[in-house]
Amino acid sequence: MKIIYLHQYFKKPNENGGTRSFDLATSFVKKGIDVEVISTTSDKSGFLDKKWKVEFVNGVKINYLYLPYDNSFSSIKRIYIFILFLWHSLIKLIKTDGDLVLATSTPLTIGIPAIIKKLAHKTPYVFEVRDVWPEAVIAIGAIRNFLVKKCLFWLEEVIYRRSVAIVPLSSDMQESIITRFPQFEAKTRIVIENISEVTRFQSDSKDSIWEQVLGTMPRFSVLYAGTFGKVNGVHKIVELAEKTYRLDDKIIYVLVGAGSEKESVISLAEEKNVLGRNVFILDPVSKGELPLWYNSASMGSSFVVDIPQLWANSANKFFDTLAAGKPILINHEGWQAKAIRSHNIGYVLPCAITDKAAEDFYKYTINYELISRQGKRALELAIEVYSLERAVEKYLQIFKSIET
Repeated sequence: MKIIYLHQYFKKPNENGGTRSFDLATSFVKKGIDVEVISTTSDKSGFLDKKWKVEFVNGVKINYLYLPYDNSFSSIKRIYIFILFLWHSLIKLIKTDGDLVLATSTPLTIGIPAIIKKLAHKTPYVFEVRDVWPEAVIAIGAIRNFLVKKCLFWLEEVIYRRSVAIVPLSSDMQESIITRFPQFEAKTRIVIENISEVTRFQSDSKDSIWEQVLGTMPRFSVLYAGTFGKVNGVHKIVELAEKTYRLDDKIIYVLVGAGSEKESVISLAEEKNVLGRNVFILDPVSKGELPLWYNSASMGSSFVVDIPQLWANSANKFFDTLAAGKPILINHEGWQAKAIRSHNIGYVLPCAITDKAAEDFYKYTINYELISRQGKRALELAIEVYSLERAVEKYLQIFKSIET
């Protein structure tokens, strides 16, 4: 069997970003499946005058289109990049032989080349839903035009209808799809959450990097490693930091990443007089480097703005934290909040960071026995439910059902 993996942002462990597709692709190869990836890169080396370059990594063939992208780009520029990739990936996909296309969003338009490939060559495709898109972008007000909304929901419906299977990355995404398109319930029966890469994130080292990186050794540390985007709500961490600083200046918050809102987060931290005191905002690091940071942190975190449609997310930060054996801090409800409470693996902040919320969180940080227990349980859950091995098993189940 040969799978053509269509993912606009395919990242390797030595790069900044999520490695779900890389981990799945290399695992499929180990199971005897041929995998060819169609993706983009911002690294111009190796292209010369060519549109595409090819790399082979761990048995996976990766076709890279040089198409720089950054979260700080304007909406118009990002749409332009989506369209460019749609066109070039379609041509590449049509020329590539395979038994199955695995198309993973975002953007939603990634499904268009898969549809055309199916119409042209009868190649079936699986559509992986990483976000409830366009529902989420409409909820945050990024798209307001009525006709554009109708077109996007129509496109979403067509992509689902033409697919042989739909893979939501959370139970909330599954519910969203079924609620809006009940006719596709059977296609969404298998949820494959993001992956806790336990092997990568476990470390025997007990050394902390905080003294070296920050010049201080905190009593308690919260790590945010991810995007500073409009939906991520990183400013909420700064609000929490300001309030906990008055209670204990040895609780620190380390924010690692890049994105369109980073400068505004830095400005807010300066305004609140916490930057460099208990808030440290640093450049992104590669996925391969992240285990050392999580090993040093007391807990990881994942934040979003206060919009219920975003609570369905399946953020890498959540699963990386569990894989590192650390409790997870979030600021929203939804399936992750239910998992935290039912499995006792972290702390759920209210959306509004009040003095009472900060005081309650401070009390949590001094309950060392609870935090230790939660870290152990987080690792157990990562292994039992969210491991790479479990995700691969579920995908193989889907592939088998397609073949039969």
